[in-house]
Amino acid sequence: MKIGILGSGVVAQTLAAGFLKHGHQVMLGTRTPAKLADWAAKNPAAKVGSFADAAAFAELAVLAAKGTAALSAVREAGAGRLAGKTVIDATNPIADAPPTHGVLQFFTGPNDSLLEQLQREFPAVNFVKAFNSVGSAFMVNPNFAGGAATMFICGNDDAARKVVRGIVEKFGWEAADMGQAEAARAIEPLCMLWCIPGLLRGEWSHAFKLVKPA
Repeated sequence: MKIGILGSGVVAQTLAAGFLKHGHQVMLGTRTPAKLADWAAKNPAAKVGSFADAAAFAELAVLAAKGTAALSAVREAGAGRLAGKTVIDATNPIADAPPTHGVLQFFTGPNDSLLEQLQREFPAVNFVKAFNSVGSAFMVNPNFAGGAATMFICGNDDAARKVVRGIVEKFGWEAADMGQAEAARAIEPLCMLWCIPGLLRGEWSHAFKLVKPA
């Protein structure tokens, strides 16, 4: 499958490497190609282009830009180029402001989410929230002592969620489909767990493990 990734940071590079590992074709979209020079040299099978290039290339896209730049990244990519496609939304609505008493500030309210904002502005795009609630070091085939941990996903399109569920599971996670886009109001704040030192050390394999009845 052709994967177009909108973004050039650590998350974008990590997921791109993961898709390459699993045999997909990858293009990273960026405003600053020079930022990816070293990564591209280490991953010669990948392509680098603009946001619009990556969106046009993609059969499935990943939005891995900074949360405050997520809407503008999709606008620059061109909603028409992403219309009807599944787009994994790995962003979080973290504000460009320092934490308050150690708590990250969001630019969304309690009854909204960044995923919903994206879906409202670009209704023809099938956004699915995933990979936002885990640090980049654990995104691709992590090895947890307690077994596969749970990755929460949500989005309005049933078929798109099914596609993303398959990707999440190939990347070594147990997918938990939480349904429609409103569920992102609960999923996006999970990113704050990565501010807890023990979790940053990886001591969390059961924190996201759903307990199933016997």
